[in-house]
Amino acid sequence: MNPTGMKNWRIDVHHHVVPPKYADDSLPIKLPDAEEQLGSMDSWHIQAAITSLTPRVVLKNLNRLRAVARDCNEFQARRVRDHGARFGAFALLPLPDADAALEEIAYALDVLKLDGVGLFSSVTDRYLGDPLFDPVFDELNRRRAVAFIHPTHCEAPEHTGLHAPPFVVEYVFDTTRAIVNLIYTGTLKRCPNIRFIVAHGGGAAPFLAQRIAMMEGHRGAKNVTGVLPALRSLYYEIASTTSNFALRSLQALADPARILWGSDLPFVYGTRLKEEVEHWEHDDGFDAAGRAAVERQNALRLFPRLASTVDQFGGILT
Repeated sequence: MNPTGMKNWRIDVHHHVVPPKYADDSLPIKLPDAEEQLGSMDSWHIQAAITSLTPRVVLKNLNRLRAVARDCNEFQARRVRDHGARFGAFALLPLPDADAALEEIAYALDVLKLDGVGLFSSVTDRYLGDPLFDPVFDELNRRRAVAFIHPTHCEAPEHTGLHAPPFVVEYVFDTTRAIVNLIYTGTLKRCPNIRFIVAHGGGAAPFLAQRIAMMEGHRGAKNVTGVLPALRSLYYEIASTTSNFALRSLQALADPARILWGSDLPFVYGTRLKEEVEHWEHDDGFDAAGRAAVERQNALRLFPRLASTVDQFGGILT
């Protein structure tokens, strides 16, 4: 498919890759190669994708995270090098090893020239505001980096007997806990220069925004202030969050300039992705300018490198 001339091409900030050497039976699908990936992107009107790693890669390789992170980041860098107009990448960091993460930030952003970093909502039962990670966030703040927060792979404790697939609620609430933890610990306030993008519309945080704000003045959260401004400072990506149930809550919290489009390809695909896209395309909660901002313009402000490469596609994103 030739993208030139199409008017509704999108920038996808939630799009996964996994190097073939790490694509084992824990993954739910067969992963596409680069050409298959580009074909899929064309079929879904995705002009460019900012790729990131699945948390399964980390959880399966906790004993060798430095090597795995380096492999994954060099894999992503090759894809960006080979198809620079179509791909960006979020670097995988070898957390919870903070020292190794600092080394990888320097390599990924300074040498590989990746577009930001990918983070998971929790790693080995540590949420992102854990003091262990303070040096990492201080460095990302110094660099004014873009950081994409994706839910970790988690399941309800066995004793609860809640056997629903984990994507139904567990991923949603781990994301929400990560946001609350970043506010409660003061990390967001301490690091105002990091451009955080939170996957899946911020989990349940938009719906719970007023309840989260009740931390202010509570005896158990004496240092917490400015909760709603902190929530509004985040960017929210809308993969699996395109129904009006979710979008209305998100719109009530976030400025349209803070909402970004995402697919969750290749793990969300086929009929399910078709439904998600149809929900978005038929939603009447955004005017034309707001829709264009979500689909393209907000991402171009975060990733200006892509704005300089779209001319070969007819300039349709600028």
